[in-house]
Amino acid sequence: MNRVIKIGTRDSQLALWQAHTVQEKLQALGYSTKIITVKSTGDLTLDTPLYELGITGVFTKTLDTAMLNDTIDIAVHSLKDVPTALPKGILQGAVLNRASTQDILITKQPVDLSKPCTIATGSLRRKAQWLHQYPNHTVVNIRGNVNTRLQKLQDSPWQGAIFAKAGLQRIKLLPENYTSLEWMTPAPAQGAMVVVGLQKDLFCMQAIKKLNHVPSQLCTQLERDFLKTLEGGCTAPIGALAKIQGDTIQFTGSLLSLDGSKKIDIEKIIPLHLAEKAGENMAKELLKKGGGAVLKKIKQTMDI
Repeated sequence: MNRVIKIGTRDSQLALWQAHTVQEKLQALGYSTKIITVKSTGDLTLDTPLYELGITGVFTKTLDTAMLNDTIDIAVHSLKDVPTALPKGILQGAVLNRASTQDILITKQPVDLSKPCTIATGSLRRKAQWLHQYPNHTVVNIRGNVNTRLQKLQDSPWQGAIFAKAGLQRIKLLPENYTSLEWMTPAPAQGAMVVVGLQKDLFCMQAIKKLNHVPSQLCTQLERDFLKTLEGGCTAPIGALAKIQGDTIQFTGSLLSLDGSKKIDIEKIIPLHLAEKAGENMAKELLKKGGGAVLKKIKQTMDI
């Protein structure tokens, strides 16, 4: 194992935590590694909502390019940021053991949500679900890494902001007081880390496959198949969550209109042996339940 595996990552605190976690696991297996950081378009352009940037893989494209140029060997991502179709020549090697999938609300002081409030999020999914639950509230855009968004909340007149619990836990910034949004369906693959590599690089692919956590990989693949079939990405408010319960998978999926006024849900218990096509099949069922009309209107509104 004389070769040094070059691990590519964004340079935010959370991204570096993820990269160092992968580094430690590979080094424990006897591999030599080096971390290389890059800045993504998503990190550099903070004044525009993600869905308006018009780029597939806004947080991953720079790392994909670095890998294809042999600047790095593998890349570590939050799986929810990764497009459902990877670039030609790049393969998913491992999904690590998944952390919390929950969204949480962080506030500066106790808030009465029954009254008009201003809540911040950069996610269409979170915005639509919040407005569905609290139609009398105002939702404003917020961008930046976890640290930046926490500071923006402190400096703003907003009542609260929505975060993924896993990210805050990982870098030890989870406050003592927060509200778990158990009613909010998370983003497909939320809470999961993925390692990707070059298909032709058998040494690195063999190494990172040793890190794969099969239950996490199975559940996130089902969620991403659901997303891919709905043609969502950052352009539609889509949530999905799969959990293994014994020899079955409990699945919840949702699609909302941009303003949150319409919401279509699907809930299923799927035998494990039927998981391979389950995400695609449930997306097709949701489309027939009215999801097709909702997506059509979203695409017209956003001029996709």
